[in-house]
Amino acid sequence: MKRFFDIFSSLCVLLCVLPFFLIVAIAIVWDNFGSVFYTQKRIGLNGKEFGMYKFRSMRVDADKIGPYFTSVNDPRITRVGQFLRRTSIDELPQLLNVLLGHMSVVGPRPNVAQQEELYSPVSWKKRNTVKPGITGLAQATKRSSATFEERENLDLEYVDNHNIIFDLKIIFMTIKQVVVKGGN
Repeated sequence: MKRFFDIFSSLCVLLCVLPFFLIVAIAIVWDNFGSVFYTQKRIGLNGKEFGMYKFRSMRVDADKIGPYFTSVNDPRITRVGQFLRRTSIDELPQLLNVLLGHMSVVGPRPNVAQQEELYSPVSWKKRNTVKPGITGLAQATKRSSATFEERENLDLEYVDNHNIIFDLKIIFMTIKQVVVKGGN
């Protein structure tokens, strides 16, 4: 049921936003010439690595001049990128990851491999027993303000309690967060 929901919802949203994708692509290239998409290696179901898609929000050479995480007022983020991140539009290409089966609409956000050292082996293994999501319980409740511990606890709570009704609740909570508080 969850896979059907993921495919159906991601296809519907992609069809609705396809013209918008073109506008975003033009804005990204206009602001900082280069690729429209950014692919980053992330950890998925059962610890398998996959390429997660995003609209590029940073300078083309960003990964050569900084760490895997961003900071407040990070100079690597472009002007268009600031808007994309604030509105979470940069995450929309992950709908393609959902169609490919790498991600789900709802689940813990996928980590980069370097983040494994932050978790206990038990927590790391447990959070990777479900597909990572475009949004999750941590994003729906705390947005980007969650501490690592809060995010870990919320991710593990999701793993323990996930079902289609809980997923729908998280989707509506996420929409409310984005509309009321803005993106990241």
